[in-house]
Amino acid sequence: MQIITESFLSLGLKDFKKISEKQLTLLGVSEAERENFEALVLNTSISDARAELFVLLKDITAKSNQDKIIANYKALQKFRKEPKEESAQISVDVTPAKQGDVEIYCDGGCVPNPGKSGSGVALYRAGKLSELFYGLYNKMGTNNTAELHALHQSLLLAQKESEAGNRVSIKCDSMYSINCIKLWAKGWEKKGWTKKGGEIKNLEIIQEAYYLYNIIKSNISLEHIKAHAGFEGNELADRMTMYAIEQKDENFVKYTKPIDIASILKMRAG
Repeated sequence: MQIITESFLSLGLKDFKKISEKQLTLLGVSEAERENFEALVLNTSISDARAELFVLLKDITAKSNQDKIIANYKALQKFRKEPKEESAQISVDVTPAKQGDVEIYCDGGCVPNPGKSGSGVALYRAGKLSELFYGLYNKMGTNNTAELHALHQSLLLAQKESEAGNRVSIKCDSMYSINCIKLWAKGWEKKGWTKKGGEIKNLEIIQEAYYLYNIIKSNISLEHIKAHAGFEGNELADRMTMYAIEQKDENFVKYTKPIDIASILKMRAG
């Protein structure tokens, strides 16, 4: 289920006054209630399928195109329910931690800045290293962008873990990324995603991370830690950023080699 917030509505609407009839229907509102739809739906919930369709219909004004999107989405949902043989996608092993916590350390790096960049994540279950991730290589990135991408991927992992009933803590060494998501984005959103003094850099990834954070923030914690200050998870995430740059992998993937912590820590540091 999806709780309807202003942030969620903004995903599907540029102008709340231009909500389409089909979007109203997805929210459970009649045409006669159009003028007051926002007050009627805020803090209520809708199914994940309706929520996804609501967003997919953003800026689609022609009814014929709306019908095509809905039909295609229904076909996709039907396909998803059909038995699959073997998925080639990399999956995340979501295992109940029972003793408590899932800790996710994230980092991003760039050599030089701007230059070749990558992102890395280290995931711990009940205090033990479980998985490493790396990727999102950009041959002309920045340190801030790489850090934001790493945080966004951590939020995606945290969402799956929290849905499985695990308590999740994200540890990020980028105060910039944390401030973007927890402090500044709310004000930028109220001002139509603008700010005094010029453009908001990295706006697209900030919006994606901000919307996701608002959905799951009651179930997770996001905190700042100092880089290279003795946190094993932070060091491993750092090594994964450099590994991403070395491998030039534009996807975000699981590290599939044997996890030898001592050997990984000897890899190039950022």
